Amino acid sequence: MTSRLKEKYSNEVVGHLVDKFGYKNIMEVPKLEKVVINIGLGEAKDNPKALESAINDLTVISGQRPVVTKAKKSIANFKLREGHNIGCKVTLRGDRMYDFLDKLMNVALPRVRDFRGIKPSAFDGRGNYALGLKEQLIFPEIEYDKVDAIRGMDIVIVTTANTDEEAKAFLEMMGMPFAR
Repeated sequence: MTSRLKEKYSNEVVGHLVDKFGYKNIMEVPKLEKVVINIGLGEAKDNPKALESAINDLTVISGQRPVVTKAKKSIANFKLREGHNIGCKVTLRGDRMYDFLDKLMNVALPRVRDFRGIKPSAFDGRGNYALGLKEQLIFPEIEYDKVDAIRGMDIVIVTTANTDEEAKAFLEMMGMPFAR
């Protein structure tokens, strides 16, 4: 069983992008490479339980076990030592990536309070899109009563597009709700 988003990509998006940008080869059409979800925890150095619950939340949201990220260097002002656990991240590829993006665009983002679309200016210049969420509660799998703290997360959508214009057109065709 393939995901809805993958079918939409192959049936609609590819043809539309070939017409719009005039690609000579079908392999030039931008496609999704991976989705990286990252939760940075400042309080993890004092409270190891916070890291544990963030890992559980990320596992439930993504369907994949996250990797614990460690501090690369010591920063005295933050009372941080090199090698301390300071967050977790997960990299989604293949069907899990398409399923997560489908859930993000059609279920989670519309649940954000006062949602008017995501910023179209958050591209990095190479066709990748970064999105920050303020709380994990917008995902339907998270049970409100079992949440110990509200945590934000960064979601980076990595595409094979060469320019931001191509990436924006590609993500718009996939169904990403950009603000007008």
